[in-house]
Amino acid sequence: MSDDRLDDDRLAAAAHPVLADDLLERLAGYGSPRDVAAGELVFEAGDTAPDLIVLLTATVDLVRAATLDADSEVLARYGRGEFIGELNLLTGERTFVSGRVADAGRVVHVSPEAFRRVMSDEPDLSDALLRAFMARRNRLQLLGGARSIQIVGSPFSSTSLALRTFAARQQLAHTWFDADDVDGRSLLRGAGVSTGELPAVILPDAVLRHATPALLAEHVGLSVPHGSDTVVDLAVIGAGPAGLAAAMYGASEGLDTVLLEAVATGGQAASSSRIENYLGFPSGLSGADLTTRATVQAEKFGARVYSPSRVVRLDTGSAPLGLVLDDGTVVHSRAVIVASGAHYRTLPLPEWDRFEGAGIFYAATDIEARSCGTEPVVVIGGANSSGQAALFLAERNATVTIAARRSDLASTMSSYLLDRLRAHPRVTIRTGTEVTALHGDASLRAVTLTDRVGGDSVETPCSGLFCFIGAEPATSWLRPAADGSAASASAPASGDVLTDRDGFILTDVSLGTDAALEGHRLLGRAPLPFETSVPGVFAAGDVRHGSMKRVAAAVGEGASAVHSVHVALRAHG
Repeated sequence: MSDDRLDDDRLAAAAHPVLADDLLERLAGYGSPRDVAAGELVFEAGDTAPDLIVLLTATVDLVRAATLDADSEVLARYGRGEFIGELNLLTGERTFVSGRVADAGRVVHVSPEAFRRVMSDEPDLSDALLRAFMARRNRLQLLGGARSIQIVGSPFSSTSLALRTFAARQQLAHTWFDADDVDGRSLLRGAGVSTGELPAVILPDAVLRHATPALLAEHVGLSVPHGSDTVVDLAVIGAGPAGLAAAMYGASEGLDTVLLEAVATGGQAASSSRIENYLGFPSGLSGADLTTRATVQAEKFGARVYSPSRVVRLDTGSAPLGLVLDDGTVVHSRAVIVASGAHYRTLPLPEWDRFEGAGIFYAATDIEARSCGTEPVVVIGGANSSGQAALFLAERNATVTIAARRSDLASTMSSYLLDRLRAHPRVTIRTGTEVTALHGDASLRAVTLTDRVGGDSVETPCSGLFCFIGAEPATSWLRPAADGSAASASAPASGDVLTDRDGFILTDVSLGTDAALEGHRLLGRAPLPFETSVPGVFAAGDVRHGSMKRVAAAVGEGASAVHSVHVALRAHG
């Protein structure tokens, strides 16, 4: 039997656990039983916040509706002792499949509210449900459920890449079609979409033209509901490791928590092809795997994750605090943790913007690796992130050149990683080298590498330029200066979140005794650990002045900031 078949069999077994009688009875006790007839729908495609369905005696088929290029299909069958539901019970996204009764019998509907009680009060049931949900999402991608969300675009388009990255990061079961392939062209004709309207997303009930992550998120139910005036205990801004840790610990400790992410969950960590120095994972794991698990963990405890939801302003003059999103929606919260991370740095080269997503990448994942195939690629940077990316690409048979400005990488890259790169037959390391020009038409085809000392240049074939040259703090939305420069700690305004001259947020002891801390003096206390110049506003992770810029440190900061949030909320009543 092939390894693929074995893996599929294991996945199928994980997706279809049959609960022991005592667990089944306990789970059924959270819901309302009813009899169902053959052919009846227990839930329909398009439903939001569906119930968890527990099968006592009935049999139910999971059915994918017909699409433009495929007939309806039974994806799976569930019988006595099983339950129906998957990750959308945690995420709140709409379902694109239906549950149709195959054999009449008795089922139990567990409402979303009761389901949350199960997840918080029943650890063994919660574990069984989570394992099945994650396996089912993976199987949905493999068995055809992914055709319910069909993304069509150009592999050389940055907007298409952004859409694919968002869908992958959010674990949306989807299928990608190249608009230039036969299947892609056929799908576009059937949907009445022109090439000038790409990228497009074709769903069972809609066709999204000029599709963006925000448009897709709104349609599937992953964006902040419009018109909501609910006040939450904690709003976390940014879904990298620090933000995910803060959301998970906040929700698990009883705080009504929302997590707002501007792009897609995972942050820069999700772009790391392999993390080998994270405690507890001696064999390493990908950044995407780590942050995906963390997202599910936060949602398990009741945190609501909204992405993309870009915060453009923090209103510190009101109680509760107000977070204004780019669509005008306002989220009110008693406390805020800013974990917005950083933006990728770029090179000041002509046509850089044109090649972004069409040969220039800021992550090395399977999506980017497939785009480049076995063609030559160049990785810019001399830190661990660039070394990990180079190894990942080389192990997928690409010929990799590392171009680093430094003359010696030993001071910026872990020794174990540098040793592996030097030993790899498909990796070439060029120190004291920078990229000085880009070449290509529809996509990047070559770059010019220039020796910084001798000045010699060579044009090198390059289907993918992977840029890992650092980042700048994502704090311009906090207090944009009139001249567009980063906010300065030496020129604060009342109610501002203070930053250093590079834009990193100042917290606790790094704030000093500046007059802008009047808010804390009125409260009769000093800033708490991780608290900013504004009472009730905290910062964690890469965005914070003095942070270590490591995944493990960011997770620790996010968790620790939640402790300070509890202290602040108790003090304020």
